[in-house]
Amino acid sequence: MRQTSRLLLLCVAVTLGYAAMGQANSPTAELQVRIAYLGYTPATGPLLSNVIGEPEDAGLRGAELAIADSNSTGRFLKHAYSLDVVEHDDSESLLAAATALHGQGVRLFVVNAPAATLRKLSQTLDDSLLINAGSSDDSLRQSECLANVLHTLPSRAMLADALAQFLAVRKWSRWLLISGPTEDDQAYAAALRRAAKRFGHQIVAEKAWSFDNDQRRSAQAEMPLFTQTKEYDVVLVADERGDFGEYLPYQTWYPRPVAGTQGLTPTGWHKTVETYGAAQLQKRFEAHAKRWMNDRDYAAWIAVRSIASAVSKLRQSDAAAIRTLALSDQLPLDGFKGRKLSFRSWNGQLRQPIPLVHPRALVSNSPQEGFLHPSSELDSLGYDAPEVSCTLAASS
Repeated sequence: MRQTSRLLLLCVAVTLGYAAMGQANSPTAELQVRIAYLGYTPATGPLLSNVIGEPEDAGLRGAELAIADSNSTGRFLKHAYSLDVVEHDDSESLLAAATALHGQGVRLFVVNAPAATLRKLSQTLDDSLLINAGSSDDSLRQSECLANVLHTLPSRAMLADALAQFLAVRKWSRWLLISGPTEDDQAYAAALRRAAKRFGHQIVAEKAWSFDNDQRRSAQAEMPLFTQTKEYDVVLVADERGDFGEYLPYQTWYPRPVAGTQGLTPTGWHKTVETYGAAQLQKRFEAHAKRWMNDRDYAAWIAVRSIASAVSKLRQSDAAAIRTLALSDQLPLDGFKGRKLSFRSWNGQLRQPIPLVHPRALVSNSPQEGFLHPSSELDSLGYDAPEVSCTLAASS
């Protein structure tokens, strides 16, 4: 009797052991996907206008919503997503925090930081995948393509090309270009010059804004004289910080539209985007963040959703595998923009339509009808493969 009991207990123990092993090795075991959000926005200096600043949580709220969305769909596949949030007011602290997360095993990062910080992070986290949701720097897509970085925020070249296509359709081809003094302003102006040449526009005059006074009380007197030059069809403005561009509309020498960083603005996302199911995304974001969704929020949202889509397809969260899949054109993404989105194999930039908006309405979407491309009309925006000196897919 005692021997029978011992045998029975042994059988039970073996059975439980095999069950535990089966559960651990089961394809239905929950896959934990850990993503880090790295946020750093440097001080912009004193503003010379009362322009409404960007929300302090821009980008982060989009990543949070995407985590919730990914868990909503991922639970059917037993995938669980979590977000580690790190935000610092200096680059070195952010780099140290990212290194600590890397030491904990995190290999997937969404980065909302300037180009210089992104370069440092890319070098330090060299075996990770970083998705850039904060820098529109063109050199990161043209000559300094970082091997472990993808981009969901549109580049300045994409924004300028989107605007130039629309102006070509409207036959507003004579431009007055006004640019501010900051490095970002100069980079935006350079993108506009490139777009003008690419789409057959003429810059009839360029003016550099060098005033250091607040235009709230003097714009009506100063702006008409400042914009007096050869006749133009449209005023293009490069003022990313918002020091003077807000005071150009309705104050120009000729009664002409204003476009660029102010006026008619190309952007990655805007409150007025509502078609193709976007209104549903807008409502969910507003319920979550208690404000409107902007381009940084959208870039962070689609970055997390890109990772989740890749994990769903691969059934794993390996950073190298996700990068390879993203650059293969085999990862179509639904971004509520009316077209399937995908990453360019040559520079890791997300292909996407660009809304053209003014503060309260959507005016148009680029690429404009009639601007063709051998492979994708979306590649008529920004740097095309022959214009890029690096090929990310070749290093996959």
